[in-house]
Amino acid sequence: MRKSRLLIVEDDFDISNMLRIYFTGQGYEVDTAPCGGDALDKTRHNLPHLIVLDIMLPDVDGFEVCRILRTNTRTSHIPIIFLTQRDERSDKLQGLELGADDYITKPFDIDELKLRVQRAISRAEQQSLTDPRSGLPSGRLIEEQLRRIIRTQDWALMDIRINHFESFKEVYSFVAADDVMRFSAMLISEVVDAVGTPNDFIGHAGGDNFIVITSQESALPIRQRLKARFDEEVLSQYNFMDRNQGYLVAVATSATRGPNGESQSAGSNLHTPLMTLSIGVVSPAEYEFADIREITEMAAEARRKSS
Repeated sequence: MRKSRLLIVEDDFDISNMLRIYFTGQGYEVDTAPCGGDALDKTRHNLPHLIVLDIMLPDVDGFEVCRILRTNTRTSHIPIIFLTQRDERSDKLQGLELGADDYITKPFDIDELKLRVQRAISRAEQQSLTDPRSGLPSGRLIEEQLRRIIRTQDWALMDIRINHFESFKEVYSFVAADDVMRFSAMLISEVVDAVGTPNDFIGHAGGDNFIVITSQESALPIRQRLKARFDEEVLSQYNFMDRNQGYLVAVATSATRGPNGESQSAGSNLHTPLMTLSIGVVSPAEYEFADIREITEMAAEARRKSS
């Protein structure tokens, strides 16, 4: 079972700690933030699947935090549940108008909050808003971004794929593979934050495939830094023996070809390289696009040529 990530934004330590302990016991990964500034920083660096957000915070109020998240391309899709002592009708309407998904007043029933959290996360996944492993935008949200950029200039689409991911999953298990998904999502976010802008879009197109929409100027620096950091940091996902020898040993389940084209019979040991990234980049400076399908197809072709 994949763990969904929650961010609890609450300045009352007793409530925050109680929610952290409870939802951790329910199988969630839980982080907490005592103020709005911390919440925005943590959301940007490690996208949660859902945010439980208090309105009365010591720096900026929850309404402003919600507004900032909803107007940022990177975070606009994250479900938000307001949790507050304020039960005025005008406050509820303001929260919902800002794009909050739900609103619960204190004191609250913890089981009711759990059900609302489950429902909001499930709804986002069913609507193809987020990928359940990475928490990144997927499906419909990626398509919306592609339809937006095709009408503009000065953008670049980066098609990113993890090479040899399936071999890693076969040897290390799907649990370890999910860890690689989360690691990759965080790494891409960190690099885009450092080299691009906060409004650059990061999506998870499915499987081992990610996309980044950035400016033409930022695309090459992002590509170079991302490949270099991935090559170095992905080694932490392997055990010492595999890191040291520089490849995995898997058992071929059927007649196949090795990484160098050599014939491999079923049952033989198959040497597979460690994971790397292939990144293709396309932009309107180089191509003319008639529709979003052409953007994705040409980006995928550029990625295959970069391998």
